[in-house]
Amino acid sequence: MQSKTGNRRVIIDGSRIVTEAMARAGADAFIGYPITPANLLYQYGGKRFPLILPAPDEITTLQWMSGLSACGRIPVTATSFPGFALMLESVNMAFMMELPMVIVLVQRLGPATGTATCGAQGDIALLRGMISGGHQLPVLCASDFDDSWRLAARSVSLAAELRSPVVFLTSKEEMMTRKSFDLSRLEEITSVKREFYSGNAPYRSYDPGDGEVPAFLPVTNGSWQVRLNASTHDGKGILQHSTAEALENTRRLDGKARKHLQHYTYYDLDSQDDARSIILAYGVSASAAREAVVDIRESGKPAALLIVKTILPVPDIYYGITDNYERVIIVEENINAQFATILFGGRLPEKVRTVGGLGKMISKEDILVQGEVM
Repeated sequence: MQSKTGNRRVIIDGSRIVTEAMARAGADAFIGYPITPANLLYQYGGKRFPLILPAPDEITTLQWMSGLSACGRIPVTATSFPGFALMLESVNMAFMMELPMVIVLVQRLGPATGTATCGAQGDIALLRGMISGGHQLPVLCASDFDDSWRLAARSVSLAAELRSPVVFLTSKEEMMTRKSFDLSRLEEITSVKREFYSGNAPYRSYDPGDGEVPAFLPVTNGSWQVRLNASTHDGKGILQHSTAEALENTRRLDGKARKHLQHYTYYDLDSQDDARSIILAYGVSASAAREAVVDIRESGKPAALLIVKTILPVPDIYYGITDNYERVIIVEENINAQFATILFGGRLPEKVRTVGGLGKMISKEDILVQGEVM
């Protein structure tokens, strides 16, 4: 793939765009176990990354990623819900050890049988609670091929900047459906420049200094001892349980993703004068939401559209935007309003309506009828 070479229209899928973007951004290892519908990411990753390790299962995948990350690499894997469920304990380990890595989570409807490859947006509630203690990992979500390029690359740089696992959320339709696309519209990607500890004092693995993110040093550095600890620990990485320093370190971890949120808050807002209603969508449902807004406006009614791309932690700006409207219609391909509940709680405000789906992709007609906007 090449970009910025004039009009280059090709037939391509999102998996190849994501793989290329992450490789250009500096991800240098792909570790994976093939699972539907992340198979193409596994296939392309094996050809594009400098290092590919086919793992025997998803638990091993995350353990190998942690080892590679500790050695200074930025590893990537791709999976769907069943595989991600097996990874969760190791994701918690990597979170506590503050190891940079990217997990591409390709959503699908259902378990490994039945409607396994239907489109769905059913993993948001899991992502919100995946870390014990309720701590947050950054979760970015693509709404089209342009996002699949730009935000996939940003996931890699963000993992390095925050010293954290990052989840890049997408769906079967976005990753496996081939479409006509002009590659020349893709912006250039700059590879992340890793900055490792270079001080004269003995290295403290979890000393944040004046910030929230401790300087990173690979275990292979040859100069300083590096302690990595997945249990409650102090700034040196020494196991402790209830000391003030160790508990403060855990509080830092809890707030790290939120305190840097302004640097990775992404959304598209298409506002319109006199609009009283706003449609909010993300991921695979964004296309139908865009089409619905076009139809509403063509009918003579004003309407606004908010496509959210930073899913977790939830940016405050989403509330600032939705507060300006009398009706908020949240579109997501599940039947229990997962993101709406994360935004507004279990008792949704009266002005919030939800449009969901099961076993099929949401259409613009679903939004117009269920949202009562026509």
